[in-house]
Amino acid sequence: MTAGQTPSNAALAELALEVAREAAELVRGRRAAGVTVAATKSSEVDIVTEADRASEQLIRRLVAARRPDDGFLGEEGDDVASRSGIRWIVDPIDGTVNFLYDLPQYAISIAAERDGEVVAGVVVNVASRVEYVGHRADRPDHGGAPARATRDDVPLAVRGPAPLHLRLIGTGFNYDARIRGLQAAALVRLITRVRDVRRLGSCALDLCHVAEGALDGYVEEGVNLWDHAAGGLIAELAGARLEHLPGVGGTDLVVCAPTHGFDELVAVVQESGFTAD
Repeated sequence: MTAGQTPSNAALAELALEVAREAAELVRGRRAAGVTVAATKSSEVDIVTEADRASEQLIRRLVAARRPDDGFLGEEGDDVASRSGIRWIVDPIDGTVNFLYDLPQYAISIAAERDGEVVAGVVVNVASRVEYVGHRADRPDHGGAPARATRDDVPLAVRGPAPLHLRLIGTGFNYDARIRGLQAAALVRLITRVRDVRRLGSCALDLCHVAEGALDGYVEEGVNLWDHAAGGLIAELAGARLEHLPGVGGTDLVVCAPTHGFDELVAVVQESGFTAD
């Protein structure tokens, strides 16, 4: 794929994986050398490391070398408008606190958006090297590749139907202490209705765990587009549904679950107090 060409969704996924692998190698090297906090953002616990910045700079440079007319939305840099209809949505390290503490649950997340729709996504667990890749079906004039979601090139599928009380749900907590308190109160009510709850620390990987059947659902308020663009697409292609609801803290609430159990999970999320209504 070169500049000026109209890329297939499969080709965008291939480029995203190639770039994510290089970024993951950089981040592994930074982790081995030791990590220090470079700055904070929304609160004292919302951190940025030099590795976050270096990873995003590398991703921007590699993508621009191949696709100079594409747009870019990243967590750590300025937005770039698209001249091609393609925009890249990047989290250079999703799970930065895990990265800081050397907990092996942090990832490179890269998605490609075509005319406002996410059509390709890659999430690479930096520590374990597990690679999740997905892309929507291509048009016949783009090669006609079917939609695909994989883990290490093996097709993914969500877990089969289970009663609500036997579902394992992933979640996360906002950096804002006020919203975190509201989430914790809702979680107290939710945890009595489901098998259990896990807080693993990376939205992108949590969504991929829904895709592979390791979680039965995921709910979190306050995540950004770069957190869920790639993982959300992969989950959808594996048989899940993702929606945004008004969160109790005043920001977007993301809910993702297998399509067959989605409505029931949304109902209990609302009853538990995660939503504004």
